[in-house]
Amino acid sequence: MHPAAKPLVFVLCLVPFAWLVYGAFTDGLGANPAEYLIRSTGDWTLRFICIVLAVTPLRVIAKTNALARFRRMLGLFAYFYVVVHLLSYSWFDMGFDIPEIAKDIAKRPFILVGFTAFVLLTPLAATSFNRAIKALGAKRWQTLHKLVYVIAGLGLLHFFWMRAGKNDFAEVFVYAAIIAVLLGWRIWNFVSKKRAPQRPSPATRVQRSA
Repeated sequence: MHPAAKPLVFVLCLVPFAWLVYGAFTDGLGANPAEYLIRSTGDWTLRFICIVLAVTPLRVIAKTNALARFRRMLGLFAYFYVVVHLLSYSWFDMGFDIPEIAKDIAKRPFILVGFTAFVLLTPLAATSFNRAIKALGAKRWQTLHKLVYVIAGLGLLHFFWMRAGKNDFAEVFVYAAIIAVLLGWRIWNFVSKKRAPQRPSPATRVQRSA
């Protein structure tokens, strides 16, 4: 992998945020900047979750193991955008009124689902470093990080309910199709490995030939 690959991907991941900041300072976020900022950061959270889920299929299909090195950074950017999304909602919609935020979360299902996805994503971000992997053990760490599948579903449901108010489902179907393909590939890959005939170990082959 080229030494400049990771810095380049890092910069590219920051481009949406930089564009939003630029738009905020130049009045380029439309008639309702707060709503635009909240929805854009939510959209980018879901996009990054899809990108994270796409890393493993692309790595296997393209036989490019170096792609795995980007997965952790991409996951942290998904968390970065969901934090900005939550802060934007808490600030612009609720004025950082914690009791009102708590009531709003409990009252509106689509916000509850989104907040649940944020809560589940937090331990994944908190354990995205080598020391955490060693502390948890590789197997437990991998089990924990499978929560990303649940998070993807919750993120999609949050997006669906948000768009249901305006009866606009075009983008919802696109994200649903992408997530279905990415999760479907994992199921197919898992089943294929289970059905594949197991090759005998060298020791077993020696015993059979004896």
